[in-house]
Amino acid sequence: MWTRDEMASIAAADLKDGDYVNLGIGVPTLVANNLPEGVNVILQSENGLLGIGPNPYPGEEDADLINAGKQTITYLPGSSSFDSATSFAMIRSGKMTATFLGALEVSEKGDLANWSIPGKPSKGMGGAMDLVAGAKSVVVLMEHSTKDGRPKVLKECSLPLTGAGVVDRIITNLAVFDVTPDGLVLRGIAPGHTEEEIESLTEASFKVNLTV
Repeated sequence: MWTRDEMASIAAADLKDGDYVNLGIGVPTLVANNLPEGVNVILQSENGLLGIGPNPYPGEEDADLINAGKQTITYLPGSSSFDSATSFAMIRSGKMTATFLGALEVSEKGDLANWSIPGKPSKGMGGAMDLVAGAKSVVVLMEHSTKDGRPKVLKECSLPLTGAGVVDRIITNLAVFDVTPDGLVLRGIAPGHTEEEIESLTEASFKVNLTV
C-alpha cells in the first residue's frame, strides 16, 4: 500500500505554477514536503499563513511558526502571516485553487464527513465547511478503511456532513478515485493490490479507468 508521503505526492502531482493551496490537518500537511520539482505553489494554512515551506529539520523548529494542526513549519521567502479574518476572506472568496483535507467518510456522490463522530468529543468543524465551499477543488487523503476494517468510501455517509457533493478526488493508502457526474471512477491502485481487493474494501460502486 502507499505510504502517507506517497499519498501526498499523488495529491501534489496535479498542482501547477501559481496555484494557491490550503493544507488541512493530518496527511495533507505532508503535501508541503512532496511538491513537484520546479513547480512554484503557494501553500496556505487557515490559522493565517501564506507561503509555507517544508517541515523543519529536527532541532530547527520554531514554536511560533505552526500550521492549523499545531505542527511546526518553515517559511519561504516572501511568506506572510495575518489574522484569521484575512485568512478566511481568502478562502471564502474562492482564491484557493485546491484544498487537501482528511476525512472520516466520503460517499460515491462526493459528500464529505470529516468533523464529528456522534457520542465522541468534538472540537467543532473548524474551517472545513468554508474550505469545501470556497476552494475550486477538494481532494481527500485518508485511510481506505477504519481501524476495525469498515469501508470509508461509502454509498452514503453515516456521519454528520461537512459538505454535500464537494469532493473531487479521493486518495487512500490503497486507491485513487475521481468523483464524476456519472459516479466514482477508480484511477489508481497501490502496488501489490488488485481491483478485486479494492472492490471488496469499498462499499461505493465505481467504474475503472486507471490513469495514476
